[in-house]
Amino acid sequence: MKLSICTDVMGDLPFDQMLDKCVELGVEGVEMTGGGWSPAPHFRAETLLADRAELSRRLGEIEARGLSIAALNCSANPLDPGEMGKRHLKEMQDTIRLAGEIGVKKIVTMSGLPEAAPGDMVPNWLTYTKSWPAEMPERDRYQWEDRAFPLWHDLVKLAGEAGVEKIALENFSAMLVWNPETLFRLRNEVGEMVGMNLDPSHLFWKGACPIAVARALGPAIHHVHGKDTRIERGLCDVNGLLEMKDVTDVANRAWNYVAVGAGHDLQWWKEFFSVVGMMGYDGWVSLEMEDFTMSTEAGIRSSIDALQATIIR
Repeated sequence: MKLSICTDVMGDLPFDQMLDKCVELGVEGVEMTGGGWSPAPHFRAETLLADRAELSRRLGEIEARGLSIAALNCSANPLDPGEMGKRHLKEMQDTIRLAGEIGVKKIVTMSGLPEAAPGDMVPNWLTYTKSWPAEMPERDRYQWEDRAFPLWHDLVKLAGEAGVEKIALENFSAMLVWNPETLFRLRNEVGEMVGMNLDPSHLFWKGACPIAVARALGPAIHHVHGKDTRIERGLCDVNGLLEMKDVTDVANRAWNYVAVGAGHDLQWWKEFFSVVGMMGYDGWVSLEMEDFTMSTEAGIRSSIDALQATIIR
């Protein structure tokens, strides 16, 4: 396995300075974020597809520093029923086309989440039960069969034509694909190009064990994010783990995204990467740093130290 970093965390730096920072940090690759919800300006697919000279320059700067592109990331909701869904879908399509042009074989993204019934205006994450109310089975069927399956058949077809080999879906909350069961529901429909971007941070607060998840996924592990979560003692016992507070309200949340090693110790991370390797994954591990309990610089450096000490080389 090799260490890369999601470039969102350095979105405030100009492109060349961001790459210099990656070299300084000792990572080997970059997961270029530049579509969907990403604010990072470094690798916007629409812009680079329209400016081949700038695309060539940026690829040259990456190569000159001895870095590799681990994946192109477009974290988005292409199934949103409003204008955002249309915009995100186009950005995902552009990201796939850009990957094809530059020979990147892996896209990291999200499954998306649609409305629960025709005419609804907002996405609806159905996570309670299909037993009640009586409309729930139809709402579940509609989201998958009428909305998700057709879109993902089209995206897989486009990716295949572009030469992309893997689409890694992050097991993020408020998405149709958020655990192994939902991943396989989509994968069994559209094919093995679709797998999981195994991100332990989201699994922790959902009550799942990422090590057990890795065993369940096996060859469906297409990518791994190095990101930790800490369940906050005392607070989680009062209100549970379904958390609506702002991510910056760290002192009052029941759980927080934290630097790698600040939620689970290095022994846990060693076991996690060992099992991921046993399942056949030997690709990139990308640091995604979203710790608001410390400075960005401290979070990046402590996470890289932890990952370098635990990933399987």
